[in-house]
Amino acid sequence: MTLSELLRARPGAVDLAAIDSRSTPGFVGDKAASEAALDEVARPLANLQERLFAEGFSGGSRSLLLVLQGMDTSGKGGVLRGVVGRVDPQGVRISSFKRPTEEELAHDFLWRIRKRLPDAGLIGVFDRSHYEDVLIVRVHDMVPKEAWERRYDAINAFEADLAAAGTTVLKVFLHISADDQEERLEARLDDPAKHWKWDSADLDERRYWSAYQEAYTAAFDLCNPDTAPWYVVPAGRKWYRNWAVATLLHEALAAMGSAWPDPKLDVAALRERLQNEKPG
Repeated sequence: MTLSELLRARPGAVDLAAIDSRSTPGFVGDKAASEAALDEVARPLANLQERLFAEGFSGGSRSLLLVLQGMDTSGKGGVLRGVVGRVDPQGVRISSFKRPTEEELAHDFLWRIRKRLPDAGLIGVFDRSHYEDVLIVRVHDMVPKEAWERRYDAINAFEADLAAAGTTVLKVFLHISADDQEERLEARLDDPAKHWKWDSADLDERRYWSAYQEAYTAAFDLCNPDTAPWYVVPAGRKWYRNWAVATLLHEALAAMGSAWPDPKLDVAALRERLQNEKPG
């Protein structure tokens, strides 16, 4: 069984409370073993990413979109550094979606998302995404229920269009427990070098933990087709989180089957010219 099959969030079958955030499904070993395993995945991952980039450079239209969601401190930034940082940065486009600006609020909720979609040949990474409009908006009653309920259908149509246009959509939920989050917030307070990350709003949001778990479960149930699946990655152990996301990304790129473009070069003639034509 592939890791994608193992971690797939099946609609109607996800109980976040029953998933151990510090479990390591699909991996046997400790932190030290995971570092070697991550290196082993990273090499072919970088090769596959370069093939996709070369395909796009040569006229291909395909791309990949990695959506990262999770509670505060779940490790979205850690995945960017530890996983996405292992491939060629020129082939990656990272977008972080914060509180909408006044300009963004004046448009449909997908307007700002469409502007950040990856071009052909690129891996796009969303640090938070269009799902915030059925998560925080739902939890805090920012719009009427009828409005955010309609967004599930809009998201499904949007992602279906992406898939039809050649974008592989990979949606990852980084699952931590409330205890994991408390431990990580404590670590921020203990380390002056991490004080800049501190946001007291994170403490406010902890009061809505159960509501967020319910909102995420609804997203898994209502926006989870085979063309844009959700995966739940236990993220209580950072080393497992990085290995798992790297493996999911590798499996998705491998399934795309990008091959090196063939520009039909006359290699012999070009080599002869290289050897015979000297710099002026």
